[in-house]
Amino acid sequence: MLEPSKLAELRAELEQQRENLRKEIVEQGGDPDSDDAAIDVERGFADSAHSTAERARLLSVMKALRSNLRWVDRALTKMELGTYGTCERCGNPIGLERLEALPWAILCIDCKQKGEGR
Repeated sequence: MLEPSKLAELRAELEQQRENLRKEIVEQGGDPDSDDAAIDVERGFADSAHSTAERARLLSVMKALRSNLRWVDRALTKMELGTYGTCERCGNPIGLERLEALPWAILCIDCKQKGEGR
């Protein structure tokens, strides 16, 4: 079980990460509360091939940002439910070092090394 002060520290880090991800999604022209792929990359591009390549790049970036946001939101939800820091595969505690390095981790290092999940 994590100490309350360490849990509060990890929560603050996750909340900051969530804020940063939401901001980045908006800066990329997306809506952080939607999986809608509407991105306007046509402006300023005379070459349609360049426009298509840029759209593909932006969609890829947006997909990664939204995925990361979901992982952060999931960790914050687990905190609310009291299940944060417990491996979703084996039920053992996730090591503090792992949570400090990757606060949204859902697997202990042993299960992760076995190739399960994220």
